[in-house]
Amino acid sequence: MNDRINRSSHESITHVEGGRPMSKATVTRLFIGAGVAIIAGAILAVAAVWIAIANGVFVMNGSDIVGLHGGAAAWSLLGLGIAGALAIMGGLIAGLVSWIGALLNTWQLESKAWFIGLLLLGIFNFGFFAMVAFILAGPDGQTLAAIRRAQVAAQPTSA
Repeated sequence: MNDRINRSSHESITHVEGGRPMSKATVTRLFIGAGVAIIAGAILAVAAVWIAIANGVFVMNGSDIVGLHGGAAAWSLLGLGIAGALAIMGGLIAGLVSWIGALLNTWQLESKAWFIGLLLLGIFNFGFFAMVAFILAGPDGQTLAAIRRAQVAAQPTSA
């Protein structure tokens, strides 16, 4: 417990209880994987609806869908649509986790400009653009924090 209290101000808050922050490479892989999952889920969901319309699975009243014709095709396409929706939800959750990882990563930097930019853009629903900017041009706070810790450890102590 005293270790947590006596920690220097240069140590990252994310190292509590032995945890490590995400590196920029991990954030990048997770964000790209989230994008792939969202795109794949959208393709599955659109394909399910498109095939259902083409095969007359929907009961139409003008341009409104008012019911479904039962059968194996309807249930199969419903399952395909649900799989697409689950893939989209998983991608959205992975995107959120990658954004949080990027926030924790940039928190370790001396300058908080990247952290504030990611935080504010994420809060105001521009998180996708913030993440693309972070992936393309952002610093890796974990690497910089490790260099800083090594420099602090290499300094001679006066006793």
